[in-house]
Amino acid sequence: MPIQFLSRWLTFVALSLACFIGNARANEKPNIIYLMLDEWGYFESGHMGHPELLTPNIDQFAREGMRFTNAYAGAPVCGPTRCVLLTGLHSGHTSMRVNDGFSPIRADEPTLATMLRESDYVTGGFGKWGIGGRGTSGIPEEHGFDEFFGYYDQVHAHTFYPQYLIRNSQEVLLPGNPGESFYEGDTHAQLVIFEEAKKFIQRNRDKPFFCYLPWTPPHGIWGIDEDDPSWMLFKDKPWTAGQKTDRDARVYAAFLHLVDRQLGEILDLLREQEIDENTIVFLCGDNGGQDYFKTDERPHGFFAPNLNPKTGERFRAGKGSLYEGGLRVPYLVRWPGRVKAGNVSDHLLCFQDVMPTLAELTDTTCPETDGVSFLPTLLDEKGQETHQTLYWEYGNQRAVRKDQWKAYRAAKADWELYDLSSDVEEKNNVADEHPGVLKQLVEYASEAHEPVRPGKVYDRSLTQKDRRQAPHHRRSNTGEDRGND
Repeated sequence: MPIQFLSRWLTFVALSLACFIGNARANEKPNIIYLMLDEWGYFESGHMGHPELLTPNIDQFAREGMRFTNAYAGAPVCGPTRCVLLTGLHSGHTSMRVNDGFSPIRADEPTLATMLRESDYVTGGFGKWGIGGRGTSGIPEEHGFDEFFGYYDQVHAHTFYPQYLIRNSQEVLLPGNPGESFYEGDTHAQLVIFEEAKKFIQRNRDKPFFCYLPWTPPHGIWGIDEDDPSWMLFKDKPWTAGQKTDRDARVYAAFLHLVDRQLGEILDLLREQEIDENTIVFLCGDNGGQDYFKTDERPHGFFAPNLNPKTGERFRAGKGSLYEGGLRVPYLVRWPGRVKAGNVSDHLLCFQDVMPTLAELTDTTCPETDGVSFLPTLLDEKGQETHQTLYWEYGNQRAVRKDQWKAYRAAKADWELYDLSSDVEEKNNVADEHPGVLKQLVEYASEAHEPVRPGKVYDRSLTQKDRRQAPHHRRSNTGEDRGND
Protein backbone atom coordinates (compact mmCIF):
# COMPACT_ATOMS: atom_id res chain seq x y z
CA MET A 1 0.00 0.00 0.00
CA PRO A 2 1.51 3.37 -0.99
CA ILE A 3 2.57 5.51 1.96
CA GLN A 4 0.44 8.44 0.77
CA PHE A 5 -2.68 6.26 0.54
CA LEU A 6 -1.93 4.65 3.92
CA SER A 7 -1.58 8.07 5.50
CA ARG A 8 -4.93 9.19 4.10
CA TRP A 9 -6.58 5.95 5.20
CA LEU A 10 -5.26 6.29 8.77
CA THR A 11 -6.44 9.90 8.87
CA PHE A 12 -9.91 8.79 7.74
CA VAL A 13 -10.02 6.05 10.38
CA ALA A 14 -8.91 8.47 13.10
CA LEU A 15 -11.51 11.05 12.12
CA SER A 16 -14.24 8.39 11.92
CA LEU A 17 -13.29 7.04 15.33
CA ALA A 18 -13.24 10.53 16.84
CA CYS A 19 -16.66 11.21 15.36
CA PHE A 20 -17.98 7.91 16.69
CA ILE A 21 -16.62 8.58 20.18
CA GLY A 22 -17.96 12.13 20.10
CA ASN A 23 -21.43 10.96 19.13
CA ALA A 24 -21.35 8.21 21.75
CA ARG A 25 -20.42 10.70 24.45
CA ALA A 26 -23.12 13.11 23.29
CA ASN A 27 -25.65 10.30 23.69
CA GLU A 28 -24.41 9.31 27.15
CA LYS A 29 -26.62 10.11 30.09
CA PRO A 30 -24.91 12.87 32.03
CA ASN A 31 -23.72 12.43 35.58
CA ILE A 32 -25.60 14.69 37.99
CA ILE A 33 -24.19 16.33 41.11
CA TYR A 34 -26.61 18.38 43.19
CA LEU A 35 -24.85 20.38 45.91
CA MET A 36 -27.04 22.29 48.35
CA LEU A 37 -25.45 24.39 51.10
CA ASP A 38 -27.46 24.88 54.28
CA GLU A 39 -28.47 28.53 54.77
CA TRP A 40 -26.03 29.86 52.20
CA GLY A 41 -27.32 33.39 51.66
CA TYR A 42 -28.10 35.02 48.33
CA PHE A 43 -25.30 37.59 48.67
CA GLU A 44 -22.77 35.47 50.59
CA SER A 45 -20.19 35.06 47.85
CA GLY A 46 -17.51 37.09 46.16
CA HIS A 47 -19.17 37.23 42.74
CA MET A 48 -22.21 38.83 44.39
CA GLY A 49 -20.02 41.56 45.81
CA HIS A 50 -19.47 40.35 49.36
CA PRO A 51 -16.49 42.24 50.78
CA GLU A 52 -15.32 39.72 53.42
CA LEU A 53 -16.33 36.14 52.59
CA LEU A 54 -13.85 34.22 50.43
CA THR A 55 -15.43 32.01 47.75
CA PRO A 56 -12.98 31.71 44.84
CA ASN A 57 -14.26 28.37 43.57
CA ILE A 58 -17.91 29.39 43.76
CA ASP A 59 -17.02 32.57 41.89
CA GLN A 60 -15.23 30.57 39.20
CA PHE A 61 -18.20 28.19 39.06
CA ALA A 62 -20.48 31.16 38.37
CA ARG A 63 -18.21 32.35 35.57
CA GLU A 64 -18.20 28.89 34.00
CA GLY A 65 -21.94 28.28 34.29
CA MET A 66 -25.36 29.90 34.57
CA ARG A 67 -26.64 31.99 37.48
CA PHE A 68 -30.35 32.28 38.18
CA THR A 69 -31.48 35.55 39.77
CA ASN A 70 -35.06 34.45 40.38
CA ALA A 71 -34.68 31.09 42.14
CA TYR A 72 -36.84 30.16 45.10
CA ALA A 73 -36.49 27.54 47.80
CA GLY A 74 -39.33 25.10 48.32
CA ALA A 75 -39.79 26.36 51.88
CA PRO A 76 -38.05 28.77 54.28
CA VAL A 77 -36.54 26.03 56.50
CA CYS A 78 -34.44 22.89 56.08
CA GLY A 79 -36.76 19.88 56.24
CA PRO A 80 -39.74 21.13 54.21
CA THR A 81 -37.51 22.61 51.50
CA ARG A 82 -35.77 19.25 51.09
CA CYS A 83 -39.15 17.61 50.79
CA VAL A 84 -40.14 19.91 47.92
CA LEU A 85 -36.79 19.36 46.17
CA LEU A 86 -36.85 15.58 46.42
CA THR A 87 -40.54 14.95 45.69
CA GLY A 88 -41.28 17.68 43.12
CA LEU A 89 -44.37 18.83 45.03
CA HIS A 90 -44.94 22.33 46.38
CA SER A 91 -45.46 22.78 50.11
CA GLY A 92 -49.25 22.70 49.85
CA HIS A 93 -49.03 19.12 48.58
CA THR A 94 -46.05 17.65 50.43
CA SER A 95 -46.37 15.00 53.12
CA MET A 96 -43.83 16.64 55.44
CA ARG A 97 -44.32 20.32 56.27
CA VAL A 98 -42.81 20.65 59.76
CA ASN A 99 -39.22 21.25 60.77
CA ASP A 100 -38.85 19.06 63.84
CA GLY A 101 -35.86 17.21 62.41
CA PHE A 102 -37.14 13.65 62.08
CA SER A 103 -40.64 13.72 60.57
CA PRO A 104 -40.82 11.54 57.43
CA ILE A 105 -42.30 11.45 53.99
CA ARG A 106 -44.62 8.53 53.22
CA ALA A 107 -43.26 5.12 52.24
CA ASP A 108 -44.95 5.17 48.83
CA GLU A 109 -43.52 8.50 47.62
CA PRO A 110 -41.08 8.64 44.70
CA THR A 111 -38.05 10.93 44.92
CA LEU A 112 -35.41 12.23 42.55
CA ALA A 113 -33.34 9.14 43.34
CA THR A 114 -36.27 6.77 42.76
CA MET A 115 -36.85 8.32 39.36
CA LEU A 116 -33.19 8.28 38.32
CA ARG A 117 -32.49 4.75 39.54
CA GLU A 118 -35.26 3.53 37.24
CA SER A 119 -33.17 5.04 34.44
CA ASP A 120 -30.07 3.03 35.44
CA TYR A 121 -28.42 5.71 37.54
CA VAL A 122 -26.33 4.81 40.56
CA THR A 123 -27.63 7.01 43.36
CA GLY A 124 -25.76 8.30 46.38
CA GLY A 125 -26.40 10.97 48.98
CA PHE A 126 -23.91 12.51 51.40
CA GLY A 127 -24.92 15.10 54.00
CA LYS A 128 -28.12 16.00 55.84
CA TRP A 129 -31.23 14.07 54.78
CA GLY A 130 -33.95 15.77 56.83
CA ILE A 131 -37.12 14.07 55.52
CA GLY A 132 -37.21 10.96 57.67
CA GLY A 133 -35.19 9.87 60.69
CA ARG A 134 -34.12 6.31 61.32
CA GLY A 135 -37.03 4.10 62.20
CA THR A 136 -39.47 6.00 59.97
CA SER A 137 -41.08 5.63 56.55
CA GLY A 138 -38.77 8.30 55.12
CA ILE A 139 -35.31 6.72 55.20
CA PRO A 140 -33.29 7.37 52.01
CA GLU A 141 -32.42 3.76 51.18
CA GLU A 142 -36.16 3.10 50.83
CA HIS A 143 -36.54 6.14 48.57
CA GLY A 144 -34.19 5.37 45.72
CA PHE A 145 -30.75 5.83 47.21
CA ASP A 146 -28.28 3.00 46.81
CA GLU A 147 -26.25 4.70 49.50
CA PHE A 148 -26.81 7.57 51.90
CA PHE A 149 -24.16 8.63 54.39
CA GLY A 150 -24.41 11.42 56.92
CA TYR A 151 -27.20 12.64 59.16
CA TYR A 152 -30.79 11.44 58.84
CA ASP A 153 -32.21 13.62 61.64
CA GLN A 154 -31.58 17.35 61.36
CA VAL A 155 -30.98 17.82 65.07
CA HIS A 156 -28.24 15.19 64.81
CA ALA A 157 -26.72 17.53 62.20
CA HIS A 158 -26.41 20.32 64.76
CA THR A 159 -23.02 18.93 65.76
CA PHE A 160 -19.96 18.39 63.60
CA TYR A 161 -18.40 16.13 66.24
CA PRO A 162 -21.04 13.43 66.79
CA GLN A 163 -20.15 9.98 68.06
CA TYR A 164 -21.42 8.48 64.81
CA LEU A 165 -22.92 9.16 61.40
CA ILE A 166 -25.40 6.95 59.54
CA ARG A 167 -24.92 4.84 56.41
CA ASN A 168 -28.11 3.18 55.17
CA SER A 169 -29.55 3.28 58.71
CA GLN A 170 -26.42 1.74 60.29
CA GLU A 171 -24.22 3.66 62.70
CA VAL A 172 -20.66 4.49 61.59
CA LEU A 173 -18.51 5.47 64.56
CA LEU A 174 -16.33 8.58 64.27
CA PRO A 175 -13.02 8.00 66.12
CA GLY A 176 -12.20 10.28 69.03
CA ASN A 177 -15.57 11.98 69.31
CA PRO A 178 -16.98 11.70 72.86
CA GLY A 179 -20.07 13.65 71.78
CA GLU A 180 -20.01 15.94 74.81
CA SER A 181 -19.27 19.20 73.01
CA PHE A 182 -20.20 21.01 69.85
CA TYR A 183 -16.63 22.19 69.47
CA GLU A 184 -14.34 19.29 70.37
CA GLY A 185 -13.52 15.92 68.85
CA ASP A 186 -10.94 14.21 66.67
CA THR A 187 -13.12 13.59 63.59
CA HIS A 188 -14.99 16.43 61.88
CA ALA A 189 -18.15 15.04 60.29
CA GLN A 190 -18.11 17.28 57.22
CA LEU A 191 -14.62 16.13 56.27
CA VAL A 192 -15.70 12.48 56.47
CA ILE A 193 -18.90 13.14 54.49
CA PHE A 194 -16.87 14.91 51.80
CA GLU A 195 -14.38 12.05 51.46
CA GLU A 196 -17.21 9.52 51.11
CA ALA A 197 -18.76 11.65 48.35
CA LYS A 198 -15.46 11.69 46.45
CA LYS A 199 -15.16 7.91 46.76
CA PHE A 200 -18.66 7.53 45.33
CA ILE A 201 -17.74 9.65 42.30
CA GLN A 202 -14.52 7.70 41.74
CA ARG A 203 -16.22 4.29 42.05
CA ASN A 204 -18.91 5.22 39.55
CA ARG A 205 -16.98 7.20 36.94
CA ASP A 206 -17.84 4.64 34.24
CA LYS A 207 -21.61 4.66 34.76
CA PRO A 208 -24.21 7.41 35.08
CA PHE A 209 -24.49 8.58 38.68
CA PHE A 210 -26.60 10.95 40.74
CA CYS A 211 -24.61 12.39 43.63
CA TYR A 212 -26.80 14.36 46.03
CA LEU A 213 -24.84 16.59 48.42
CA PRO A 214 -27.10 18.34 50.96
CA TRP A 215 -24.24 19.65 53.10
CA THR A 216 -24.82 21.20 56.52
CA PRO A 217 -22.20 24.00 56.38
CA PRO A 218 -22.25 26.94 56.63
CA HIS A 219 -25.22 26.34 58.95
CA GLY A 220 -24.69 24.64 62.27
CA ILE A 221 -23.48 25.13 65.74
CA TRP A 222 -20.05 26.04 64.57
CA GLY A 223 -17.21 23.70 65.43
CA ILE A 224 -14.09 23.41 63.29
CA ASP A 225 -10.68 21.74 63.61
CA GLU A 226 -8.05 24.12 64.94
CA ASP A 227 -5.66 23.21 62.13
CA ASP A 228 -8.23 23.45 59.32
CA PRO A 229 -6.76 25.61 56.51
CA SER A 230 -10.00 27.54 56.11
CA TRP A 231 -10.03 28.37 59.83
CA MET A 232 -6.48 29.66 59.54
CA LEU A 233 -7.69 32.32 57.11
CA PHE A 234 -10.21 33.77 59.56
CA LYS A 235 -9.25 32.86 63.13
CA ASP A 236 -7.39 36.12 63.73
CA LYS A 237 -9.82 38.45 61.99
CA PRO A 238 -10.44 41.50 64.20
CA TRP A 239 -14.21 41.14 63.94
CA THR A 240 -16.49 42.05 66.80
CA ALA A 241 -19.90 40.40 66.75
CA GLY A 242 -20.65 40.40 70.47
CA GLN A 243 -18.72 38.73 73.25
CA LYS A 244 -20.27 35.25 72.77
CA THR A 245 -20.33 35.16 69.00
CA ASP A 246 -16.98 36.56 67.84
CA ARG A 247 -15.60 33.07 67.28
CA ASP A 248 -18.82 31.78 65.71
CA ALA A 249 -18.77 34.58 63.14
CA ARG A 250 -15.22 33.71 62.17
CA VAL A 251 -16.03 29.99 62.00
CA TYR A 252 -19.06 30.75 59.80
CA ALA A 253 -16.76 32.49 57.32
CA ALA A 254 -14.33 29.58 57.55
CA PHE A 255 -17.16 27.10 56.96
CA LEU A 256 -18.17 28.86 53.77
CA HIS A 257 -14.58 28.80 52.60
CA LEU A 258 -14.34 25.11 53.58
CA VAL A 259 -17.26 24.10 51.35
CA ASP A 260 -15.91 26.38 48.62
CA ARG A 261 -12.60 24.54 48.90
CA GLN A 262 -14.37 21.18 48.73
CA LEU A 263 -16.36 22.28 45.69
CA GLY A 264 -13.04 23.06 43.99
CA GLU A 265 -11.73 19.60 44.86
CA ILE A 266 -14.83 17.96 43.38
CA LEU A 267 -14.41 19.87 40.12
CA ASP A 268 -10.74 18.90 40.04
CA LEU A 269 -11.77 15.28 40.58
CA LEU A 270 -14.19 15.42 37.64
CA ARG A 271 -11.36 16.63 35.41
CA GLU A 272 -8.95 14.01 36.72
CA GLN A 273 -11.49 11.26 36.07
CA GLU A 274 -12.16 12.74 32.59
CA ILE A 275 -15.89 13.08 33.26
CA ASP A 276 -16.10 16.85 33.66
CA GLU A 277 -17.77 17.45 30.29
CA ASN A 278 -20.38 14.78 30.95
CA THR A 279 -21.29 15.99 34.44
CA ILE A 280 -23.85 18.67 35.22
CA VAL A 281 -23.40 20.28 38.63
CA PHE A 282 -26.11 22.23 40.45
CA LEU A 283 -25.18 24.52 43.35
CA CYS A 284 -27.74 26.30 45.54
CA GLY A 285 -28.77 27.31 49.03
CA ASP A 286 -31.58 25.47 50.80
CA ASN A 287 -33.53 28.47 52.11
CA GLY A 288 -33.11 32.16 52.71
CA GLY A 289 -30.29 33.53 54.84
CA GLN A 290 -30.42 34.29 58.55
CA ASP A 291 -29.16 37.44 60.24
CA TYR A 292 -26.58 35.70 62.40
CA PHE A 293 -24.29 37.68 64.69
CA LYS A 294 -25.95 41.02 64.01
CA THR A 295 -24.70 44.11 65.82
CA ASP A 296 -25.71 47.76 65.95
CA GLU A 297 -23.20 48.40 63.18
CA ARG A 298 -24.40 45.36 61.19
CA PRO A 299 -28.16 45.19 61.74
CA HIS A 300 -28.75 42.88 58.74
CA GLY A 301 -26.55 40.18 60.24
CA PHE A 302 -22.78 40.17 60.47
CA PHE A 303 -22.47 38.90 56.89
CA ALA A 304 -25.78 40.41 55.67
CA PRO A 305 -26.95 37.39 53.60
CA ASN A 306 -30.03 39.17 52.25
CA LEU A 307 -28.54 42.63 51.74
CA ASN A 308 -27.39 43.65 48.29
CA PRO A 309 -23.95 45.23 48.88
CA LYS A 310 -24.17 47.11 45.59
CA THR A 311 -27.62 48.70 45.91
CA GLY A 312 -28.38 48.60 49.64
CA GLU A 313 -31.67 46.80 48.98
CA ARG A 314 -32.54 43.97 51.33
CA PHE A 315 -34.85 41.00 50.88
CA ARG A 316 -37.35 41.27 53.70
CA ALA A 317 -36.98 39.02 56.78
CA GLY A 318 -35.05 35.75 56.45
CA LYS A 319 -35.06 32.06 57.26
CA GLY A 320 -38.45 30.90 58.53
CA SER A 321 -40.37 33.61 56.70
CA LEU A 322 -42.29 33.49 53.41
CA TYR A 323 -41.17 37.01 52.58
CA GLU A 324 -38.43 37.14 49.96
CA GLY A 325 -35.65 36.90 52.54
CA GLY A 326 -36.79 33.43 53.56
CA LEU A 327 -37.18 32.07 50.03
CA ARG A 328 -34.69 33.64 47.59
CA VAL A 329 -31.62 31.47 47.19
CA PRO A 330 -28.42 31.52 45.14
CA TYR A 331 -28.71 29.05 42.27
CA LEU A 332 -25.90 28.14 39.84
CA VAL A 333 -25.56 25.38 37.22
CA ARG A 334 -22.37 24.31 35.44
CA TRP A 335 -22.03 21.88 32.51
CA PRO A 336 -19.01 22.52 30.27
CA GLY A 337 -19.93 22.77 26.62
CA ARG A 338 -23.66 22.51 27.26
CA VAL A 339 -24.59 25.30 29.68
CA LYS A 340 -23.33 28.62 28.36
CA ALA A 341 -20.58 30.05 30.53
CA GLY A 342 -21.23 33.35 32.26
CA ASN A 343 -24.94 33.33 31.47
CA VAL A 344 -27.38 35.04 33.85
CA SER A 345 -31.08 34.17 33.70
CA ASP A 346 -34.11 35.78 35.33
CA HIS A 347 -36.20 32.65 34.68
CA LEU A 348 -38.54 32.05 37.62
CA LEU A 349 -37.87 28.65 39.18
CA CYS A 350 -38.60 26.83 42.40
CA PHE A 351 -37.32 23.58 43.92
CA GLN A 352 -40.25 21.52 42.61
CA ASP A 353 -38.87 22.22 39.11
CA VAL A 354 -35.77 20.11 39.64
CA MET A 355 -37.51 16.74 39.24
CA PRO A 356 -39.07 17.47 35.82
CA THR A 357 -35.81 19.11 34.72
CA LEU A 358 -33.77 16.02 35.57
CA ALA A 359 -36.42 13.80 34.00
CA GLU A 360 -36.18 15.71 30.72
CA LEU A 361 -32.39 15.82 30.94
CA THR A 362 -32.15 12.03 31.30
CA ASP A 363 -35.15 11.09 29.14
CA THR A 364 -36.77 9.52 32.19
CA THR A 365 -40.46 9.16 33.01
CA CYS A 366 -41.30 11.80 35.60
CA PRO A 367 -43.76 11.23 38.44
CA GLU A 368 -46.58 13.73 38.78
CA THR A 369 -45.15 16.98 40.12
CA ASP A 370 -45.97 20.65 40.59
CA GLY A 371 -42.84 21.64 38.70
CA VAL A 372 -41.85 22.95 35.29
CA SER A 373 -38.65 21.79 33.60
CA PHE A 374 -36.12 24.59 33.11
CA LEU A 375 -33.86 22.52 30.85
CA PRO A 376 -34.60 24.72 27.78
CA THR A 377 -33.26 27.71 29.71
CA LEU A 378 -30.17 25.77 30.79
CA LEU A 379 -29.42 24.72 27.22
CA ASP A 380 -30.33 28.12 25.76
CA GLU A 381 -33.14 26.58 23.69
CA LYS A 382 -36.61 27.77 22.78
CA GLY A 383 -39.82 26.40 24.23
CA GLN A 384 -39.31 27.28 27.89
CA GLU A 385 -42.55 27.03 29.87
CA THR A 386 -43.10 29.31 32.83
CA HIS A 387 -44.99 28.97 36.08
CA GLN A 388 -48.45 30.46 36.05
CA THR A 389 -48.40 30.64 39.84
CA LEU A 390 -46.11 29.61 42.70
CA TYR A 391 -47.38 28.71 46.18
CA TRP A 392 -45.76 28.23 49.60
CA GLU A 393 -47.01 27.49 53.07
CA TYR A 394 -45.17 27.11 56.35
CA GLY A 395 -46.92 27.02 59.72
CA ASN A 396 -49.52 29.78 59.69
CA GLN A 397 -47.93 31.62 56.77
CA ARG A 398 -49.06 31.53 53.14
CA ALA A 399 -47.53 33.10 50.03
CA VAL A 400 -48.36 33.16 46.33
CA ARG A 401 -46.41 34.59 43.41
CA LYS A 402 -47.77 35.27 39.90
CA ASP A 403 -45.71 37.31 37.45
CA GLN A 404 -44.45 40.31 39.42
CA TRP A 405 -47.11 39.98 42.13
CA LYS A 406 -46.49 38.45 45.54
CA ALA A 407 -49.26 37.90 48.10
CA TYR A 408 -48.40 37.13 51.71
CA ARG A 409 -50.37 36.34 54.85
CA ALA A 410 -49.25 35.56 58.39
CA ALA A 411 -51.59 33.70 60.76
CA LYS A 412 -55.00 35.41 60.77
CA ALA A 413 -53.75 38.77 59.57
CA ASP A 414 -54.97 40.39 56.37
CA TRP A 415 -53.40 39.39 53.08
CA GLU A 416 -50.66 41.70 51.80
CA LEU A 417 -49.73 42.35 48.18
CA TYR A 418 -46.40 43.47 46.72
CA ASP A 419 -45.22 44.36 43.23
CA LEU A 420 -41.76 42.78 43.14
CA SER A 421 -40.86 44.49 39.88
CA SER A 422 -40.61 47.80 41.73
CA ASP A 423 -40.53 46.70 45.37
CA VAL A 424 -38.26 43.69 45.88
CA GLU A 425 -37.91 44.70 49.54
CA GLU A 426 -41.68 44.21 50.08
CA LYS A 427 -42.06 47.55 51.82
CA ASN A 428 -45.20 48.85 50.08
CA ASN A 429 -48.36 46.85 50.59
CA VAL A 430 -50.55 47.62 47.53
CA ALA A 431 -53.47 45.33 48.39
CA ASP A 432 -55.94 48.21 48.44
CA GLU A 433 -54.80 49.48 45.03
CA HIS A 434 -55.10 46.08 43.28
CA PRO A 435 -58.00 44.16 44.84
CA GLY A 436 -58.60 42.12 41.68
CA VAL A 437 -55.03 40.83 41.59
CA LEU A 438 -55.12 39.99 45.29
CA LYS A 439 -58.44 38.17 44.96
CA GLN A 440 -57.03 35.97 42.21
CA LEU A 441 -53.94 35.05 44.25
CA VAL A 442 -55.93 34.34 47.40
CA GLU A 443 -58.25 32.04 45.47
CA TYR A 444 -55.25 30.14 44.16
CA ALA A 445 -53.84 29.81 47.69
CA SER A 446 -57.06 28.18 48.79
CA GLU A 447 -56.98 25.74 45.86
CA ALA A 448 -53.28 24.90 46.34
CA HIS A 449 -53.58 23.70 49.93
CA GLU A 450 -54.34 20.06 50.65
CA PRO A 451 -54.50 18.44 54.12
CA VAL A 452 -51.23 16.78 55.09
CA ARG A 453 -50.96 13.00 54.71
CA PRO A 454 -47.82 12.36 56.76
CA GLY A 455 -45.38 9.48 56.90
CA LYS A 456 -45.03 7.13 59.84
CA VAL A 457 -42.65 6.66 62.74
CA TYR A 458 -42.04 2.96 63.39
CA ASP A 459 -39.34 3.07 66.06
CA ARG A 460 -39.29 6.17 68.23
CA SER A 461 -36.22 4.98 70.14
CA LEU A 462 -34.06 5.35 67.02
CA THR A 463 -35.24 8.90 66.30
CA GLN A 464 -34.56 9.84 69.91
CA LYS A 465 -31.10 8.29 69.92
CA ASP A 466 -29.93 10.22 66.87
CA ARG A 467 -31.33 13.50 68.16
CA ARG A 468 -29.42 13.07 71.43
CA GLN A 469 -26.16 13.08 69.47
CA ALA A 470 -26.44 16.86 69.61
CA PRO A 471 -25.20 17.88 73.09
CA HIS A 472 -28.09 20.29 73.73
CA HIS A 473 -30.54 17.40 73.28
CA ARG A 474 -28.54 14.82 75.21
CA ARG A 475 -30.60 15.13 78.40
CA SER A 476 -33.97 15.39 76.66
CA ASN A 477 -36.48 12.82 77.89
CA THR A 478 -38.59 12.79 74.75
CA GLY A 479 -36.11 13.69 72.06
CA GLU A 480 -38.80 15.81 70.43
CA ASP A 481 -37.54 19.29 71.18
CA ARG A 482 -37.78 21.57 68.19
CA GLY A 483 -34.39 22.60 66.93
CA ASN A 484 -33.15 25.46 64.79
CA ASP A 485 -32.87 23.23 61.73
